[in-house]
Amino acid sequence: MKFLDSLFGKKPAPTPAEPSPAADDAEIDATFARAEAELQLKTEAAVGMWGLGSGESWAADLEAGTITFINDKGWEITAPVQVIGTLNTADGTWLWGWDHPSVPAPVSEHAQAVRAFGEQHGLEALTTRKIEADETDGWTFTALACHLAGAQGGYRGPAGSALVFMTYGQVSIRDPNAG
Repeated sequence: MKFLDSLFGKKPAPTPAEPSPAADDAEIDATFARAEAELQLKTEAAVGMWGLGSGESWAADLEAGTITFINDKGWEITAPVQVIGTLNTADGTWLWGWDHPSVPAPVSEHAQAVRAFGEQHGLEALTTRKIEADETDGWTFTALACHLAGAQGGYRGPAGSALVFMTYGQVSIRDPNAG
């Protein structure tokens, strides 16, 4: 569990009656690596298909559970949204969507999946409401949520001094210029 040790800390040594955690650590590492690779591929597809990241504007309606992007061609891209968490850039803290006061329960289900994964594998960073983190950690958490929930992609948007990390589902595209 080399690359996760700095974020999650080392697990205590097993007692003689417990199996070695090495197999579990390898499974966890593989899950995170697979999740990050999947999110990268999904992001590349979204960039190519509808221009994600090309200066689009975005808005999330958490009550409706949707995110809308307007790309540089004027297309309106809408999808179901889930909030994974927020990164406070002023103090370097992450607040999970599963216990965020601004996040309605229906749009925290993907964050809940990450919490369940953390509980299953004893990963405190995934089960502690507020932790120290950086933007790379936010992307790692978002990739894991995207993988576990089978989402179509992830997005990070600014909201004041915070960065909101989200996953989104199947997109619908409307071109208002199409005749």
